[in-house]
Amino acid sequence: MDNTALFHLMSWMSPSYPIGAYTYSHGIEFAVEEGLVTSLDDLVPWIADILAFGGGTSDSILLAAAYGAAQEKDIEALREIAEIGHAFSPTKEIALETTQQGRAFVNVIKDVSPEVPTLSALQKIWPGQLIHSVAVGIVAADHEVPLAETLTAYLHGFVSNLVSAAVRLVPLGQTDGQRAIAALSGDVRRVAKQALDSRINDLGSATLMVDWCSASHETQYTRLFRS
Repeated sequence: MDNTALFHLMSWMSPSYPIGAYTYSHGIEFAVEEGLVTSLDDLVPWIADILAFGGGTSDSILLAAAYGAAQEKDIEALREIAEIGHAFSPTKEIALETTQQGRAFVNVIKDVSPEVPTLSALQKIWPGQLIHSVAVGIVAADHEVPLAETLTAYLHGFVSNLVSAAVRLVPLGQTDGQRAIAALSGDVRRVAKQALDSRINDLGSATLMVDWCSASHETQYTRLFRS
């Protein structure tokens, strides 16, 4: 990966990139409320399961599929991937989380890096919202950023945001937050590698407790996060 591609990737996945990721907890807020996540020892396996069986894997598969279709300039395939991605969220709040971040990402990209021809072509035939992972896959392909590195950076950002939410909610110390991110590095590596060999038909999810927490968060009395 050349320095220009690396610079783009670091910018897109930076916590300062204005997509509002810090406002979402992916159901962790309710998990803390119910006593399911109360320590570092609870948090690491909770996020590891999300990576292996939930949003981490599904987002990675969708990102890789969008990247491949964008490379081939197959706009019809991209439309199908965008539609599947939009429909795949298991709860209302996770749908909000991924579509709002996707919309913000697309808006900033089009203002800052207007040379995104595949994204522009897709928007002409797809009236719906793009989820974040699909938007990242398309933009990475348009900027010739390698897929493997894009997947790793995307998953690192995903993990870091969930850990950041837990640091504020449990609460955990900043050092424990970094311990959690370090402990999940192998999980990120495995999910990213698996996505390289996956197809859209491999999509699936088996994180029922995460989905329950996300759905229950909609009516949680006191909330800091939007999901």
